[in-house]
Amino acid sequence: MKKPTTAPEDIVPIGQKVAFGAGHLVLNLLPGSLAIFMFFLLTAFGMDPFLAGLLGGLPRIFDAITDPIMGFISDNTKSKWGRRRPYIFIGAIASGVLFAVLWQLDPENSQMFNFWYFLILSMVFLIGNTMFATPLIGLGYEMTSDYNERTRLMAFSQIIGQIAWMIVPWFWVLIANPNIFETQAIGVQKLSVIVGSICIVLGLLPALFCKGIDSAHMENRKKITFKTMFSNVKDLFQGIVQVSKNKPFMKLCGATFLVFNGFQLVASFSFFIIVFFMFNGDYGLAGTWPAWFSTVMAFVTAFLVIPVVSWMSNKFGKRKAFIYSTLISIVGYILKWWGFDPDMPWLLFMPIPFISFGIGGLFTLMMSMTADVCDLDELENGMPRKEGTFGAIYWWMVKLGQALALVLGGLVLKIVGFDQNAAMQTAETLTKLRLADIIIPAITAALAVWVMWSYSLDEKRAREIKEVLVKRRGKL
Repeated sequence: MKKPTTAPEDIVPIGQKVAFGAGHLVLNLLPGSLAIFMFFLLTAFGMDPFLAGLLGGLPRIFDAITDPIMGFISDNTKSKWGRRRPYIFIGAIASGVLFAVLWQLDPENSQMFNFWYFLILSMVFLIGNTMFATPLIGLGYEMTSDYNERTRLMAFSQIIGQIAWMIVPWFWVLIANPNIFETQAIGVQKLSVIVGSICIVLGLLPALFCKGIDSAHMENRKKITFKTMFSNVKDLFQGIVQVSKNKPFMKLCGATFLVFNGFQLVASFSFFIIVFFMFNGDYGLAGTWPAWFSTVMAFVTAFLVIPVVSWMSNKFGKRKAFIYSTLISIVGYILKWWGFDPDMPWLLFMPIPFISFGIGGLFTLMMSMTADVCDLDELENGMPRKEGTFGAIYWWMVKLGQALALVLGGLVLKIVGFDQNAAMQTAETLTKLRLADIIIPAITAALAVWVMWSYSLDEKRAREIKEVLVKRRGKL
């Protein structure tokens, strides 16, 4: 049987792919920079560790509330510029400006002043960032209706987005270098302005150049006004309930939670293993090895793994491509046991091509499959299409996994006996830490494969749904 080809009108032009990818670079650069800069709340600005923990956790709770609201608003917006692009435009500017302002802390201020300054501005920053991120994700789901072109679009955007993870690990090196910045506080202040400026420029590109579906005649959209606020809340919850009843989508969320949570839970362990196992607790000898480990992983993910995953998806289908790539990542986790060798430091790069299939395959395929799920939802529940709501809930699941991983990661370190105040760790602790670094993500990845084993929305079914939708409401 001949494999269906992509219709010319369903192919996303390369310029739009680049613009959409630029938006994804911003999506990665902002949280990546934020995570690095949070470390300097302690060292550069003298924040109490408990208060710093609150500053990391409380805004995440607020963020989880705003995402579905923004998704609902963008799904139901009517404007001559489309449902998503006005918010992306405003959100890109707000995100960049507020990120820079957020980090203009003064170490001479009182601790409580800096605490409340950072907490309040974090909330405002997250509103701007949600205004950018949630509509951008929804826009990506609707830029093409073709089963395979969706994967190619997401693969292209993920490749560009990985550039952020090649850069971010070096922020720590730059800020901590007295030859570059007089103090760490000055380094954070100046670097945040540079990051914010880059995010504004790149974030505006998808708003200016990307095109979603023609929503001019989309039916059943709700009015978004202050008068309809209470009815909007009811409609929002009804939409969330409908989304939660979508079984294929729930499988995507479950598998994402498992793979991403397992990966994030042990993400910091590689740093500790490099420093304490390979270099006996000598940070000087460890040097830039941890940064190179992260950078090489991002490079391999972008230019090797994602293209291969995209090819696998086209060849075998998205479900099988996810299963294959996740199983390959388990091989990589196991190879870590031999990769972290004190006598041969270069071996630490050996597991990377295998491990990278986990995250590289995850977001490339899951975002493509979520677009297919949006078609299924329209088939079952009618208009309006809910790309924004689906995107918000999916990424809420990602953020929940990330938050949980931060908590559980610290718990695992405590269980294995890691002593943050010790110059060296015991051999028993390091062995347990290395085993946890392998076993935890391998188990969560295996569980994700089990979840996706019965995923039913394949290419044949997706194309059948598309045909029914086109007959029902015409092409959008």
